Amino acid sequence: MKLLRRRTKPAPIEPLSASDHNRAPVPLVAEDDPTRPSTIGLDYMSYEQLEEFGRELDEVRQRVLDDLGQTDADYIRRVIKVQRSFEVLGRITLFSFPLLLPVATFAWVGMLVAGIVLLGLAKIIENMEIGHNVMHGQYDWMNDPLVDGKRYEWDNVAPASEWKHGHNYIHHTYTNIHGMDRDIGYNMFRIDSDQPWYPSHRFNLPLAFILMLVFEWGVMYHGVELDEYLSGRLSKKEFQARKKRAYAKIRRQVFKDYALFPLLSLPLAFVTAWWVPLAVLGANVVANIIRNIWTFLVIFCGHFPAEVETFQEEDAKNETRGQWYLRQILGSANISGTPLFHVLTGNLSHQIEHHLFPDIPARRYREVSVDVKHLVDKYGLRYNSGRLSRQIGSVARQLHKLSHKPDDPYKVGNSPESKALRRAKRAAAAARAEQDDREHLTV
Repeated sequence: MKLLRRRTKPAPIEPLSASDHNRAPVPLVAEDDPTRPSTIGLDYMSYEQLEEFGRELDEVRQRVLDDLGQTDADYIRRVIKVQRSFEVLGRITLFSFPLLLPVATFAWVGMLVAGIVLLGLAKIIENMEIGHNVMHGQYDWMNDPLVDGKRYEWDNVAPASEWKHGHNYIHHTYTNIHGMDRDIGYNMFRIDSDQPWYPSHRFNLPLAFILMLVFEWGVMYHGVELDEYLSGRLSKKEFQARKKRAYAKIRRQVFKDYALFPLLSLPLAFVTAWWVPLAVLGANVVANIIRNIWTFLVIFCGHFPAEVETFQEEDAKNETRGQWYLRQILGSANISGTPLFHVLTGNLSHQIEHHLFPDIPARRYREVSVDVKHLVDKYGLRYNSGRLSRQIGSVARQLHKLSHKPDDPYKVGNSPESKALRRAKRAAAAARAEQDDREHLTV
């Protein structure tokens, strides 16, 4: 009996195999009043132009889907091989550096740093270019279990199931809609002037710095949705299920990163130095921090620069496909850079194109951006793009500016005026619902 089996080569991808692929979000519909048109985008174009705008972007999307094939499949498989090679080399280097301890200080320090960098790069590529994009269903049309978005579990403490619900569905459907998109400020920061100010927002910048270092844990906590449970919008049963899945993923991830590999390096301590397992443990911690910092910067620079717009739920209800597309453009920002830079960001440096076409392989965003820019110019829209340093500066200035208490008492969350305004809005919403019920009964 053979101990090793040769891996079966994947079957070739048939032409047009992605033509009917559709994992894209759908526009928001108001069930209580499906006839009232949305007002999104009327500052920029007419309803007729919005319809044409949506049709043109649908054509761009379909043209890319019709062109997907073997080249795209080969690309993602090649990226996975590179990522795995980086991880293996990083692990080997971290286990090998103690052997150089008797030789030269600079040599073993160099190997330790090299191992950390390789492991950090492996984690960045896995989370960004592979995990994020695969879990969006971008490669489901390949019918390859290796890149099946429904089964993929990434190298992160956040369970894939919770992340896909909060990100793929909530965030990408209700992008930048107050009260619906939970990624607006992540319930921690005030990143838009329409958000009510609370005393905790004075610490916008220091909290952002802390979150940057532990970003994967912030994503995990965000997916548990404790705030939704405490407010009564999430059932106890669902909350307990989310907690159970989170604890299970945390146990696996913590064991792998902070127990398994330090234990495997323990024999080296008997022939080199007692602190080698601690160095391996520290290397894993630093690699995760490197990944967390990079992911945080890419995500925040794509969502929270000063020019990015937010929207109200009432305005977005019953939006057309064109209005949904427009909201994605106005609510996102790009980061300019080299091809290698784009790969390391998972092509989320093309955040505008990603929000327009989240189910298209991210490697296609660069070519799609040409069509998007053409339509942006045609309709007189703004295409928010800039180098990484510029977008980081814009986000930092925005967080600092909005950390100050507003002069307008209606924008202070715990002021009597603000509370009265929220009560009035709730009363108005209840009155509208009651009126709709009466009209329904009359009909």
